[in-house]
Amino acid sequence: MNHLFFDLDNTLWDFDKNSKVVLQKLFLDNGFEKKLGVDFKIFHDFYYKKNDELWHLYYFDKIKKAELRYRRFYDSFLNFGLDNLALSKEISEEYVRISPYSKELLPGCIEILEHFNSTHHLHIITNGFAEVQNIKIDNCGLRNYFKEIIISEEHGLTKPHVDIFRLGERLAKTTADKCIMIGDNWVSDVEGAVGAGWKAVYFEGNKKAEYEHQNISCITSLYELKAII
Repeated sequence: MNHLFFDLDNTLWDFDKNSKVVLQKLFLDNGFEKKLGVDFKIFHDFYYKKNDELWHLYYFDKIKKAELRYRRFYDSFLNFGLDNLALSKEISEEYVRISPYSKELLPGCIEILEHFNSTHHLHIITNGFAEVQNIKIDNCGLRNYFKEIIISEEHGLTKPHVDIFRLGERLAKTTADKCIMIGDNWVSDVEGAVGAGWKAVYFEGNKKAEYEHQNISCITSLYELKAII
């Protein structure tokens, strides 16, 4: 039986939608439109890019967890003229406290997990932080679908490093040729998996794959997994 390893954020749990709702609430409740002089859309567009940039640095061990968390707010506020480190840390803590309780999943998530549950071993490998990812998984009723749930922080490893994929093999008691990684991040999920000798499915949404590879398939919906696996 083959093993399917899913990323969590923006592959199963709708990070973009859930995050946006929480950010908008914090933005409005704290009067940031007046403090920053911009509406929520302009702020969110900058924050979204900054958050991606900082996560990329985190993947490669260039910044630590605490810095990622506050800097995505501090750098975003600073871009609009608000230099307040204490406030940035306060908003960061509130965001981390609230956001994992959101329940929006990607379309087809439960149906696909049900579909493959009897024919494949299902697992998660996520680069998120332990206290946050565990809440998401439990709050959305996902835990029982997975045999192994590998959260990078708990093991001191992050995708795309090959060691986290080797850990997945050991915990699942399998070999690289029987593993498929499914995720939305080209570097951490796709390049990481292929570098470990796994097959990969790039959940690209509206993005375009950077190149074609014999071990890579591309989907724009979880429903498409039924046709390619």
